[in-house]
Amino acid sequence: MIRTRSLAGGLSVMLLMLTVTACGSGEDDAPKNVSAETAALGTLTPGVIKVAVQPYAPYTSVEGDKIVGLDGDILTYVSEKLGLEIEPQVTDFAGMLAGVQSRRVDITIGGVAWSADRQKQGLFTDPPYYSPPAMAVRSGKTYKTVDDLKGLELGTVEGYVWVKSIQAVPDAKLHAYPDANGVFDDLGAGRVDVGFLDPLIIIAAQKERPDLKIDTQYLTPPTAAEVEAKPDYQYFQPYQTGFYLPQKATKLEKAISAEIDAMYQNGEMEKLVKKYGGDPEQFLKPAADVATARRGVDRPQDWTPPSIGE
Repeated sequence: MIRTRSLAGGLSVMLLMLTVTACGSGEDDAPKNVSAETAALGTLTPGVIKVAVQPYAPYTSVEGDKIVGLDGDILTYVSEKLGLEIEPQVTDFAGMLAGVQSRRVDITIGGVAWSADRQKQGLFTDPPYYSPPAMAVRSGKTYKTVDDLKGLELGTVEGYVWVKSIQAVPDAKLHAYPDANGVFDDLGAGRVDVGFLDPLIIIAAQKERPDLKIDTQYLTPPTAAEVEAKPDYQYFQPYQTGFYLPQKATKLEKAISAEIDAMYQNGEMEKLVKKYGGDPEQFLKPAADVATARRGVDRPQDWTPPSIGE
């Protein structure tokens, strides 16, 4: 998810440290009979993958010692293939990133957007999926392009990068809310025309709150020329997610990326996206700029992003 909320970084790190201490991280907690291949992955505790996660259904939720949701199910599948037991550690979004960058955890998941700045402080896997520009709209209304948004009442959550995009739309009025519920409430009441949120959040609300009478639509991404003229329009484009690992976790990143790529080919990724109401054509086919963004940065010049239908 495109989450860039203004969070107290120091507090987040403290919370994460407390969580790590409470959960324990000694060798005594390691599973018995760990294979040499699994141990060679270099996790903090052999046979265990420690995961910093923020509850953000339906992408990530913690139930007991399990992480569920789209990202959780993907990591569970991958971990089983690699012989790893998952140990979730609940924090906030800033704590997720800080835990990885300080190597207190092995990985964080939950729709984390790849960026050139973040990859300088950690490692990203190949994209488990791509997040399309989704809109919550009132039933019967249709909006396709940025031009269709001109002059409308547009909502999103405070601190999300869509705030910048909305502010760049001519004559549009921004409505920023503390959480997604505020967006949905005002959308259902007719005080907002379009809500910009992560797609699975909209799809879940559609099912859980039919009284709102909302639909999920996907914005046609702005052209390169439009983004050049209005740089903040870039946040109306699809973005690539990734699982995020410490810089030194090269073996683990490569192993997880290989399993992610295999899931595109064997149908598992498509099955999981459908399970949570996503459209595989939207979630599992990369935009052209996905490859160019990472080639020569944290991927080889000939890197091809994973995709279905190839």
